Amino acid sequence: MKQFGIAIVLALVVGMAACGGSSTSAGTVTGNWTATLTGTQDLSFTTSLMQNNGTAVTGTNLVFTTTTPCFTSGGTQTGSFVLNGNFNGGITGAFQLTITSGTPPGNTLTMTGTVNDNTITGNWNLSGITSGCSGSGTFTFLKM
Repeated sequence: MKQFGIAIVLALVVGMAACGGSSTSAGTVTGNWTATLTGTQDLSFTTSLMQNNGTAVTGTNLVFTTTTPCFTSGGTQTGSFVLNGNFNGGITGAFQLTITSGTPPGNTLTMTGTVNDNTITGNWNLSGITSGCSGSGTFTFLKM
């Protein structure tokens, strides 16, 4: 009888741990995103974002879907996200992403905004050394 009681207690502990782990996980910005930028220039691109170790964000697979002399190939994406999650996996918070051109070099797109679940909205600023690579406006970033 004593062994039966120990087995029941162990089963309850394991069951509670499994339930507790899934109910506290908050969402992240990790995933595929598409951006639409409007203002002094109209730009759009797709990218894959990965939220690393808390607030750091990196991007891969950057593809501008509008023709721009500012970002023809390559480039790097780094950013940050101040996470506020809830028990249902929703996310809100401040977001910042910087895209630095590979070819041609010397152009930088900075996006700052607010995340609300699968949508990020805010302002963008483009500065660079390539002719026509400056401007500003607003953006909408949607998780695909």
